[in-house]
Amino acid sequence: MEQASIVSKVLVIDDGDVATLTEIKRFCAQNNLIGLKTHSDNVMNVLRSNADLGGILLSESYHDTADGGIQMGQEIHALRPELPIFLRRKKSADMSDLTPAHRHSFCAAFTIETIDSLKHDLNDYIFSFVFPNAMVRGIQEITENSLRSQFKHFSLSCDTPYIVKDSIVCGEVFTLIPLESTWCRGYMMLQCDNRTVKLGPECIDPNDPPKPSRIAEVLGEVTNMIWGYFKARYVGDEDQRLISQVQVPMLVKLEERNVSFGSATPQLCFKYTLTDLADQSEPPVNIYQRFVFNLNWNPDGFKELETATTEELVESGELEMF
Repeated sequence: MEQASIVSKVLVIDDGDVATLTEIKRFCAQNNLIGLKTHSDNVMNVLRSNADLGGILLSESYHDTADGGIQMGQEIHALRPELPIFLRRKKSADMSDLTPAHRHSFCAAFTIETIDSLKHDLNDYIFSFVFPNAMVRGIQEITENSLRSQFKHFSLSCDTPYIVKDSIVCGEVFTLIPLESTWCRGYMMLQCDNRTVKLGPECIDPNDPPKPSRIAEVLGEVTNMIWGYFKARYVGDEDQRLISQVQVPMLVKLEERNVSFGSATPQLCFKYTLTDLADQSEPPVNIYQRFVFNLNWNPDGFKELETATTEELVESGELEMF
């Protein structure tokens, strides 16, 4: 099974020297990580926002104090407990000298000299799920087809798929639909701001301009189309009795724009950008798609169902020429 090349965004909270930061950049580039930085006074504001992250690289001596990063790590863990924090230490990657309360905030430690050993921890805490390449490519394809069916005169692009460990909702509205198979059980979400857009045919008649619509009016239809394509391509007519019916409650915090699925399961994410070609003065529409297989995940059981062509159906006798 070919594994998809997927990235993850990590917040780098480190005020080390040029050589240290260069080494961290090198490590990120070689391990499918997109490193992000912010001003030291803005760290907690970023974490309270809807920034989608897979983890945090934090220096223990942040803010030029011996344990500034350790104290900040506690604050971050209290605010975003789902995010793994990797602590860069100066002398040793061992955390036995930390108090239990401090040690609890970090999933692993490293020094700049041993940063490459952190790759094993990335696999444990961020890239712990293997996503088949055929599935990732297929999801992007069926989603783009579904979006194009509704946003006919919009250009469409998709960022590199990425992994997050957070539970932030990116936008004002989101749809949620279950995905069930013998090899996977979980949910798909589409999230976006409830913008007003003008939907119409591919070629706009200037004498009959499209009427404004809220994205919420079409997001449900797009979600249903993607679900149908996913089921036809990856599920088929599986015996529903073979699918476990265990359920886990979801927790939605509207004020915090947060939805929890009861576990720290990594989420496979896609970001689609739609630009109105008929009115490019309008800002682009960003739609975030997330998959969380929190109830069952067995990628070894994944298979892409073959769909017969029209010619093959005619040859087999299932179709006849009219």
